[in-house]
Amino acid sequence: MEQKIFTVTENIPLTETVMRMRLQGESKAKCGQFVNIKLDGLYLRRPISVCDHEGDILTIIYKVVGKGTEQMKKMQAGEKLDVLTELGNGYDLSRAGDKPLLIGGGVGVPPLYMLAKELIKAGKRVSVILGFNTAAEVFYEEEFKALGAAVTVATADGSRGVKGFVTDAMKGMDYSYFYTCGPEPMLKAVYSASETEGEMSFEERMGCGFGACMGCSCKTIYGNKRICKDGPVLRKEEILWQK
Repeated sequence: MEQKIFTVTENIPLTETVMRMRLQGESKAKCGQFVNIKLDGLYLRRPISVCDHEGDILTIIYKVVGKGTEQMKKMQAGEKLDVLTELGNGYDLSRAGDKPLLIGGGVGVPPLYMLAKELIKAGKRVSVILGFNTAAEVFYEEEFKALGAAVTVATADGSRGVKGFVTDAMKGMDYSYFYTCGPEPMLKAVYSASETEGEMSFEERMGCGFGACMGCSCKTIYGNKRICKDGPVLRKEEILWQK
């Protein structure tokens, strides 16, 4: 974990808001890690997954859901942000096999982008399932395709792509390993529907973001793990779902 000052270079309100920030030096963020952003007047930092980084430019994508993200949306190019970076444990690319499947739901889509880019760079045949409620919510489909990934979109109302959930799109797919990120009900469904081992990135409200407060935890075969410190990525085979 490092505390760094980033300069906002772009803050683009699309379906979700895309923010790019420049760091004095190169970003070392790994696939699946997150940043924790300090905002004026708010006690807790806001944890946001890393979507991508190129040299000194780091990209995040966020949805406006409260005071913090509303404040972020209003930021202009040139403004400074106090950011804790390189937080959490990311995805393990060494377990991917030849045909990894990436499954994202809603705001769980962004951290899969850099993962897809790195896997494709390593010569893997990457398939991606992007799940949303309606066609109006779909984002980053073309960006994944531009990387060379085979992309399937699923919408709950059937207005775009496969009608249903990401698990409906998974049926009949051939894959060596899976990586996923999204809301907990989706992760549970993927857990049950998947035919291989895999890794799941959890979305949780966090207090400190680095393991001190114990506010975010998941029950595993090894005991409770902190999502911010031991996660947000956990292996499928270690998770014990709460009933």
